[in-house]
Amino acid sequence: MPAVGRLVDLVLDCPDAAVLARFWASVLDRRIEHHEDGWISLDRGDDGYRLSFQQVKSYSRPEWPGQGRPQQMHLDVLVTDLDVAESSVIAMGATPISDALDPGPKQWRIFTDPAGHPFCLVTSMP
Repeated sequence: MPAVGRLVDLVLDCPDAAVLARFWASVLDRRIEHHEDGWISLDRGDDGYRLSFQQVKSYSRPEWPGQGRPQQMHLDVLVTDLDVAESSVIAMGATPISDALDPGPKQWRIFTDPAGHPFCLVTSMP
């Protein structure tokens, strides 16, 4: 069966699109490509995917772990050096919510971005 289409953009709701766009632009080494009232998109980069941010007046942060307001989705960011990447994202405004998990070749650590979206720094993909 042929694909119906291809993923081109992932949009994150947030309380402040500018703050979140700057954070993810720094983490992913992307630039802001499109900006209009309440909507900001980063450039597509080499992978062809765009990350966008939609400002929502009544935004509620995910509560993770927990199910009061579940994470619903999260991003995995592949890195070569977990310790260096962790220091970098914390300096950019991330909040750590775990220590190293699975201390083998599949190490990862969990953080939240400035709007509370969980994301993982990972050193390998399954």
